[in-house]
Parts: sequence; structure tokens; C-alpha cells
Amino acid sequence: MAKQPMVAVVAGIVTANGGLLPYLLLLMLFLILIIILIACRPWRFFARNYRSRTIKATTSSDVQDVERPLISQDSDEVESNIDEHHRNSPSEGPYHQTDGHLSSHQNHGVVHKHRLPPRPPQVKVSHGDSLILDISDPSESVVVGQTLKRPLVIKESAGDEDYGAKEDISNKSRIKSDNDSSRRTADQRSILTLEVISGPSRGARYSVQSTNKSKLPLILGRVSPSDVLVTDSEVSGKHAKINWNLNKLKWEVVDMGSLNGTLLNSKAVHHPETGSRHWGDPVELNSGDIITLGTTSKISVEIASGGFNRKIPFGVGVVSDPMSVRRGGKKLPMEDVCYYQWPLPGAHQFGLFGICDGHGGAAAATSASKIMPEMVTRILSDTLRRENVLSRCDASDVLREAFSETEAQMDHLYEGCTATVLLIWGDGHDNYFAQCANVGDSACIASVKGQQVKMSEDHRVASYNERMRIQATGEPLKDGETRLCGLNLARMLGDKFLKQQDARFSCEPYISQVVYMNSETQDFAIIASDGFWDVVNSKKAIQLVHQTREKDVVEVYSSAEKIAKVLLSEARAQRTKDNTSIIFLDFDTNQTITTNDDV
Repeated sequence: MAKQPMVAVVAGIVTANGGLLPYLLLLMLFLILIIILIACRPWRFFARNYRSRTIKATTSSDVQDVERPLISQDSDEVESNIDEHHRNSPSEGPYHQTDGHLSSHQNHGVVHKHRLPPRPPQVKVSHGDSLILDISDPSESVVVGQTLKRPLVIKESAGDEDYGAKEDISNKSRIKSDNDSSRRTADQRSILTLEVISGPSRGARYSVQSTNKSKLPLILGRVSPSDVLVTDSEVSGKHAKINWNLNKLKWEVVDMGSLNGTLLNSKAVHHPETGSRHWGDPVELNSGDIITLGTTSKISVEIASGGFNRKIPFGVGVVSDPMSVRRGGKKLPMEDVCYYQWPLPGAHQFGLFGICDGHGGAAAATSASKIMPEMVTRILSDTLRRENVLSRCDASDVLREAFSETEAQMDHLYEGCTATVLLIWGDGHDNYFAQCANVGDSACIASVKGQQVKMSEDHRVASYNERMRIQATGEPLKDGETRLCGLNLARMLGDKFLKQQDARFSCEPYISQVVYMNSETQDFAIIASDGFWDVVNSKKAIQLVHQTREKDVVEVYSSAEKIAKVLLSEARAQRTKDNTSIIFLDFDTNQTITTNDDV
């Protein structure tokens, strides 16, 4: 309302004074320009640009403020947001450099909140793309938002270096410990082989190593997913299980509450309350054991122990076959037991290899295979006895005493077995001494410098040497008589009842001479049960070994186990009718693969 009189006054003045008109127009334009400037405030753009470009820390108080990272969120949120930002940020990184300035993707004001404790120098970006600086040296001024005048070098403090050194030592110790543990695990390796030797699933085989935890425990049952399928109506769906006891370093079998029970060497291992579905207690397994599921399905157990058989310096091949189908379907239980230990505990220069062939059952053979190595080990653990063997190169007294002690500890009235063992010890130069002791008709031969050497003696009643021994007792055999009390053997371990009835039975072993096995002359030895020797003579066995070596030398060196399998195949081809077990020892280390996997 005040503007109209003002305009009238101005118009009057202009009319009166025509010469002032140009000046009044300029004044009005100037006033209009001022009004526009006040309304638009263009200077705010210059002030904002200035504030965003320079935040300079020059005073001590300013430096202290920059000394701690300025964050827009709590410390816990910052860490999570950093990770989220890295996941969501574009490929060029969380921040980029443009026109010589270090800037973020977006421009936000710096918000002062909680301060973090000192950390090693680093650059971080929060979720809001705010640049976080931690400046360790407050003496130098740094401009935030502009190019840093010196590279940001990250250095570890002395404490961090000490911690890093300690951590490195700790890691090395841990790695060494892991390696030692791996070596111990390898030394404790044991290979379990199961074979169904009677029943509807006869012939099925399964092998597993104690170190293969993914395949343990083994489940024995009638239906899948049992590991060892036994399709027998007397076998429960999950009948029994076998596992490796890491504390005892032994295989154990447990009845899983089966309806028809589980037997181990004819002794029940299931819960006393048959059919109660209660699990039995774990029972230790040994090589040569026979597991019976129900009444008809029998499973033989073979164990190659890695704890003693580590780093065998010569080739070893072990094979066996019950030959259960050789008698027109007549059941033929497996009564052979193979075993060996290298080195013997407490006598690391020595190893023992043996075969026991049971009659009347496998119990006596199983017992002898356990007791004999223990007796030999006990005797050789005596330093004087051990040094005596090494100095004289003769272990006759050790073997004789071991047989006597084994016989004394066996408590088998109506079961017995042969026993053929080969004791081997090194000379310290990759060559070995070998000496054999045996009772019964499981035999051992050796090839030394190309010459056949008989290492055992046949103790059948029909053999000439045995008839002469029996005649010396004062009770000679009648003409044509080939058996004593129904047995064709005059020497064996066990059969205590027969030995009480007839003094002509004996457990006195035959002891061979010591032979020197040289790795440079392709020497080897074969230990086998009578199932092999009944159909393959010594000359043919040695010929098969040489033929296999010559055949494979062009392509690949023969392993000891391959040669043992060739010998077993020959016994099969010759239609042997008895259990057959073979241990082949190859001292030709230049031609033979001697890894534990061959065992």
C-alpha cells in the first residue's frame, strides 16, 4: 500500500525534472538486482565448495582430533558395513582418485561420534563411503579430501613383529606335530581283509585300512547298506560290526543284537540273552580268526599290521585261498593262518614270518600264530641272547625254546596245527640271514645264489626220517602204517589229548641251517601250507618265480605279491583240494617293489 504514493511522487518528480529520468531507471534496476541476489543467494555455492575442499589440521588440538578415526557409526557397525560395502561396491574399488583428489563415490559431511582405540595405520571405508583415516604421526599435517602428500605406509609395531614371530614358530611346531602324527598314523596302519568262506555268500571279500575312517565301522548284515553283505536267512539286517580301536590299536567285532548270534572261533560273542536285541561287548580280532554269523555263514579274518611291518626292506607277498569248492561242494573251512612281524619289538634287527595249518579246527593255528611271535620277541629282548645270535649267526636255541614255550601255553586237547617259521635278521649291509624251524608238513624252500635250499622237514608219518625217529622211541610203525591215531602227522603243536595217549607224537621242531640271503643274487624264499606243496613241487615253484620275473622285467618290476599270486594260481590250476596259503619273500631289492601296499 505504501508503494502507490511513492510511485506517484516519483512520477511527479520525473515529470518536473525530465533530466533525472535515466538515473532513476538505473537505480531501479540496481534495486531489482539486489532483490534477486538476496532471493537466490548464489554465494552459498562458493562457500560450500570451499568448506568441502579444505579441512586442515595445523594446531595441536586439530591434530589430536585427526589422530583418531572419525566415524559415522558405532565400531561394530563399521566392521560389518565395511564387509557389506566390499561386497556391493563396483569393480573399481570402494574409492577412486579423480583430478588429483582422493574422493569417495558420494560426498557426505563428516560426523563426529564415538572414537576407536589406536590401531595400526590403515584406510577404511564405511557403508556411507566416508573416508576413515588413522594417522599414527601427528607431527605432520594432512589435508583430508586432497591428495596425500606421502604414501600411507603400513608398518608393524615391535609387539606385532614379536607376535608374528611367535605365531610363525607356533605354526612350524604345529606343522611338525601334524607330520609326526601322520607318520605315527602310517606306522599304526592295519589292513583288515574279510572273506566269506561258507554259506550262501561264499567267496565274497572285503578289505579296509584302519586309517580310512570314512569306511569305518564295517557293518556285516543281510541287507544294504551293510558293507559286507551276507545273503543268509539266519543273518540279521545289521548283524555285527567291526571297528578299529585307536587306543588299543586293535580290530574289534561287536554283535549288534542279532537274532541268531555271532561266534568267534566257535565261542559266542553275542549278548547272553539270545534274541534280546542287546549288543554284545567288543571282542578283539586277530589274523586267522573265523567269525560265524548264525550257523552257516563263516568269515575268515586276515590282518596285516602296519605297526610292525613298516619299512620292510625286502619284498613280502602274502596270499591264501580256502579252496572250499574243490571237493564237489563239500564245505572246507579255512584253517590256515599266515602271520609276520617286522621288526620285532625290542629286537629291531629281526623279523618273523610263519604259517600254521590247523586240523580239527582253526583254534590251535590261531593260538600258535599269536603266541609264537610273543615267545620269540621275549627271548630276543634279552640283550645277551640277541647278541649271541648276531655273533654266532645261529638262532637254533631261540627257535627251539620258542616252540617249547608256545606248546606249553597252548591249551588245545583235540585241535592241533603245523607250524613253520622263518626267522630273519640283517647283517647291516642290505643282506640277511635266515633260519627256519617247523613241525608238520607246511614247508619252506629258498633259492640262494640260484641253488635250491630245503629249509624245512616233512613230518608226515609216511616220511622216512619220521619213521626213523618213531622207531628210535621203541615203538616202531608197522609196515604200511601211515597214520597215528588217525592223523598223518607225527609232529604238531596242540593235540594234547593224543600226546597223552601216544608218546610217539612230538612238538620238537626241525631246525635248519642258517642261509645268507644276498640282494645281488636274486635270492628268495617261499613258505607255504601243504595245499600248495601237494600239487606243486619245489622245482616247479622256483621255475614259476623266475618266469614271472623274466616276463615282467621289460615292462615293470614284479612285486612280491604278484609273484605270490602266480604261485597260488598254479595251485588252483592243479586242482588242489586243501587250504592253500603262501608267503613269498623276495630279497632281490633291485628288481622288486617293496612298498607296504604290496602286503
